[in-house]
Amino acid sequence: MTEPVETAGRRPPVDVRVGSSTNGLAPISAAERSLGAGAGQWLGLGAVAAVAVAADQATKRIVASQISLNEAVHVGGPLSLHHVQNSGIAFGLFPNSTIVVTLLTGIAVAWMIWFFARSGARHPVLPTALGLLIGGSVSNLVDRIRLGHVTDFLDLGWWPAFNLADSFICIGVLILLLTLVRADREPRRGHGSRRGS
Repeated sequence: MTEPVETAGRRPPVDVRVGSSTNGLAPISAAERSLGAGAGQWLGLGAVAAVAVAADQATKRIVASQISLNEAVHVGGPLSLHHVQNSGIAFGLFPNSTIVVTLLTGIAVAWMIWFFARSGARHPVLPTALGLLIGGSVSNLVDRIRLGHVTDFLDLGWWPAFNLADSFICIGVLILLLTLVRADREPRRGHGSRRGS
């Protein structure tokens, strides 16, 4: 039996991908799968980043005005407020590299904004995680450009002094890592439960 020859001007058959949606016969529209950040995601990102910058800048100004440079005030347990200046990256790494650190931070912030613009709707945690990352990075970047250093003051004794911006950056990275680990494990659990049923 010969197959019918497709006539000129006839529309090509719809691309059907079985298993790609609840209805396996429904065609997939690229527009419906857009992962770019929408207004809600941008608003969330901006709010988190703004709060991070405001909190970091406020605490740095309080410490700089109330505690002399290199002075430490014990708070409790291992925590002290130790006023130091850092020209490197987080936790005192790569000191005296302000120009290089500033350029790398600017590139990192630009990349995060570009990534969010393309993938902000991929997961609901992205506005918070990237907002913390961008807010912390921008706050330290502003200080490096304006002052040539950042103010660190949170000292645990066994770890180099840091500030709220460093904490926000670490928390943002941790949220992203935990989300990736969770997303990687969930399909495996679902696959195993289906196989065992």
